[in-house]
Amino acid sequence: MQSLDFSFAALADPTRRAILARLALGEATVLELAEPFQMSQPAVSRHLKVLEVAGLIEQRVDGTRRPRRLAKPALDNVDQYLNTLRRALAANYDRLDQVLADMNTNPKSTPTRKKIRGRK
Repeated sequence: MQSLDFSFAALADPTRRAILARLALGEATVLELAEPFQMSQPAVSRHLKVLEVAGLIEQRVDGTRRPRRLAKPALDNVDQYLNTLRRALAANYDRLDQVLADMNTNPKSTPTRKKIRGRK
């Protein structure tokens, strides 16, 4: 869970999310990543360090260049966590759909809290 904590903490910053969006298009160097921002290269480097510690990006050595790219493992962990929440939300909507369908079938009955929560 700690890696998820680091990932979501890193994603909380809009600049870091913009950097990740740029890296979704392909590798980029610090200077390339700094271009759209009104901040210094060292400030961008600090954001990159946070993303690297969270495991969201990785650095590749290419001679004197050090391009960054998205790192699959941490992104997979975030995606897996969000999929769990999506499944739970879908199950909640399915239960609500069933309650509403039951109400339409038998309009005189009113759902109890137990029925709405999926309990019998």
